[in-house]
Amino acid sequence: MSRQWWQAECRPVDARAREAAEARQRQLTKPVGALGQLERVAIRLAGLQGRPRPCIERVFIGLFAGDHGVVEEGVSAYPQAVTGQMLANFVGGGAAISVLARQLGATLEVLDLGTVTPRADLPGVRQQRLGPGTQSFLRGPAMSAEQTLLALQAGRDSLLRAEQLGVELFIGGEMGIGNTTAATALACCLLDCPAAELVGPGTGLDGDGVAHKARVIEAALALHGPALRGPFEALQRLGGFEIAALVGAYLACAQQGVPALVDGFICSVAALLAVRLNPACRDWLLFAHCGAEPGHRRVLDALAAEPLLQLGLRLGEGSGAALAVPLLQLACRLHEEMATFAEAAVAERPA
Repeated sequence: MSRQWWQAECRPVDARAREAAEARQRQLTKPVGALGQLERVAIRLAGLQGRPRPCIERVFIGLFAGDHGVVEEGVSAYPQAVTGQMLANFVGGGAAISVLARQLGATLEVLDLGTVTPRADLPGVRQQRLGPGTQSFLRGPAMSAEQTLLALQAGRDSLLRAEQLGVELFIGGEMGIGNTTAATALACCLLDCPAAELVGPGTGLDGDGVAHKARVIEAALALHGPALRGPFEALQRLGGFEIAALVGAYLACAQQGVPALVDGFICSVAALLAVRLNPACRDWLLFAHCGAEPGHRRVLDALAAEPLLQLGLRLGEGSGAALAVPLLQLACRLHEEMATFAEAAVAERPA
């Protein structure tokens, strides 16, 4: 396996299946376009799955956890111990994503990539620790190059395990106190925006806290300066273990031919990094929602993304993506089960 495996070709979209799905949509008993985005997503899924009538039944949620050294700069409303504590909540079934995964009948895999307070005694948590959290990017690079590569590979490996289960949709989730700071710093770098335009409250900072977070991000961007010359370098210097794993998972989805449903702000920043590393992976990314973080819309716009929901969410964990799964399933059911004009003996619109 090449150390830059993400540069390998992505799976091409099946144009014939997509065209057949478009033709079917024109024959269903409704005005063309009347179901809006549900029609478009059914057609996209047909091309991605290589079948004119797509299906979303087997869903895999890979939840990546890691801590961030930048928390020592006072950028979070919650203590860092919460990351490790939430791992127990995930596998214990009490977290939002746990509830949603149960309701969907989805497989939920939880990976500890590097929490400050590890819980090796937790059954159900896959241990792939790369360190006790990252370093503060206000002092130097958040990760070493080797840690970044290993985190990217951890995301790829999660997708490969999902593929062995025959999944039809991959969702990436994240947990890491301080990761909205890391994601905002990355977004500022990738979009060439000042922090004040993108920074938000994260887990609940007040106005002073948000302003302080913006100053920390600006200081970090100034510190790393010209070293942020490409997406890999930006990820290494400003990112985190869980963000890198998301990037690796999205890239692997495109290479292996598994559609990915992207969650909120942090996941969308990871998706933008994946596209910068390998632009062809964009075809395989669907976007669940536009959340409450100020920078999320800017990142979605940079990806030309059309999110399915807008509910003011800012939880993370993959929760927004899980909420959007029923919409994808219903889009597929409508595409499959609606009658055509001929089948229903309904007159079509005159040519």
